[in-house]
Amino acid sequence: MDVTLIYAAIIGYLCGSVPFGLLLTRAAGLGDIRAIGSGNIGATNVLRTGNRWLAAATLVLDAAKAALPVLVARYYWGEQAAMVAGIGAFVGHCFPVWLGFKGGKGVAVMIGSLLALSWPVGLIFCAVWLVIAVTQKMSSLAALTAAATAPLFAYVVVGEWLAATAAVMALLLFFQHRPNIVRLMRNTEPKIGSEKKAE
Repeated sequence: MDVTLIYAAIIGYLCGSVPFGLLLTRAAGLGDIRAIGSGNIGATNVLRTGNRWLAAATLVLDAAKAALPVLVARYYWGEQAAMVAGIGAFVGHCFPVWLGFKGGKGVAVMIGSLLALSWPVGLIFCAVWLVIAVTQKMSSLAALTAAATAPLFAYVVVGEWLAATAAVMALLLFFQHRPNIVRLMRNTEPKIGSEKKAE
């Protein structure tokens, strides 16, 4: 195995494991984000604090922490290393060592990774998410739909390697959304912006 791929994975993981949602809410004096809503550290749960600007900042920073290692890995080691870095960032966000391997669900990180790997594919992901979010008012359903279709668009726009990378991220995203999938099947999933008790 090419050692540069290991470097890319490590850099991706370390960048991805920075819990911006937790850090920003604590800095804003809102306490531990893990104690409210879904207990998630991502932007959707930060939005439940009522602070839209903080949620937006979390979204941007979570996307950026994935895009950065992808761009760095591509610059130094090439396209395959960039894809490995993207997966590493996704794993780092979902399973950060600093938080006992209990992190976010990976939507913003997938957006950041895809935008850096292929901006058209990233924009398509965002478009699919937006359409479902606006029409169905469910962040989880929007994320799951966008993730499920991302490998197809990645294959058409770029090729099989990016499709495989998107597929790995999609599988991890579905794994992290297990409780949401159950609620969607039971028709009990809360709408965007609604209150939700900690799980």
